[in-house]
Amino acid sequence: MKKSVEDRIAEYARRLGFDAVGFCRAELPDEARARLHEFVANGWHGTMGWMEQRLDQRGDPKALWPDVRSVISLGLSYAPETDPLATLAMADRGNISVYARNRDYHDIIKGMLKHVAQFVVKQGTDTQVKVFVDTAPVSEKPLAEAAQLGWQGKHTNVVSRDHGSWLLLGEIFTTLDLQPSAPRAGACGSCTRCLVACPTNAFPAPYRMDARRCISYLTIEHAGPIPHEFRPLIGNHIYGCDDCLAVCPWNRFAQAGHEAKLAARSELVAPRLAELVALDDAAFRTLFSGSPIKRIGRNRFVRNVLIAIGNSGDASLADHARTRTQNDDAVVAEAARWAVERLS
Repeated sequence: MKKSVEDRIAEYARRLGFDAVGFCRAELPDEARARLHEFVANGWHGTMGWMEQRLDQRGDPKALWPDVRSVISLGLSYAPETDPLATLAMADRGNISVYARNRDYHDIIKGMLKHVAQFVVKQGTDTQVKVFVDTAPVSEKPLAEAAQLGWQGKHTNVVSRDHGSWLLLGEIFTTLDLQPSAPRAGACGSCTRCLVACPTNAFPAPYRMDARRCISYLTIEHAGPIPHEFRPLIGNHIYGCDDCLAVCPWNRFAQAGHEAKLAARSELVAPRLAELVALDDAAFRTLFSGSPIKRIGRNRFVRNVLIAIGNSGDASLADHARTRTQNDDAVVAEAARWAVERLS
């Protein structure tokens, strides 16, 4: 029997290294669109003004590209080999989110997507494609759910029957008319582990997130001083947070990710806070060359490290924080003074 175009695309994508492939119409379900508008209307997006500025395109793929007919959603597993929460108990160490412990996944996935897109173009006459990896107003998670890669869990991230909460997403928009993937069973049920695990209570309700309270937002997207009410709750998270993802029961079905460029670098697993706070701009750029951490810049990263030092309870780190109290960057200097005061 001749293989369908969807089967050919899926097989090719998996040969390139993708772990999940699905297809859907180029439209967002009404519920997903309503959830997006609620998120922005409530101000839960915080300082991420780009979400509000292009809300119409984020809520409708055809508003972004009128010619699109189908979306190919692809997932790459980054499931860790070891418990990502193990370092949370190490007072003098920092915790970096699993996805950021090596190369920038945007670059990895975009390169893979381009190869798949070239294959897709050959599947029809005058076929056009566009590829996206979290860099355009595309609602990746609702589209992944529509394409049957999984479902948006109570922590608002995609949960997969096969890969748990550890999928990085990318999309190919195409003018091809592709058959949507068949529905797959799966749901969170009565489980609330992810909601309970959040240190800052960032979930006002299941399937709803207030990014302004999220540690990932506070340590990555938020540029100014971190609000004092959240600082003690951040613990030693210095870039992102995996707490809600790591406790998901579906993770027991996930095998460790196979992409070598995402495998954790040893120096980014439980790095010493004393060494990180001493980084100047050149050393920061060298250490995080090719890493997604590089994009937030040295000052924002050191701010995060100082918050972790203040939470460490380790008086021996006070002198390391004190060296930054007169920093040229006002946000860094304020965080250093807070850390010193906390450790006194």
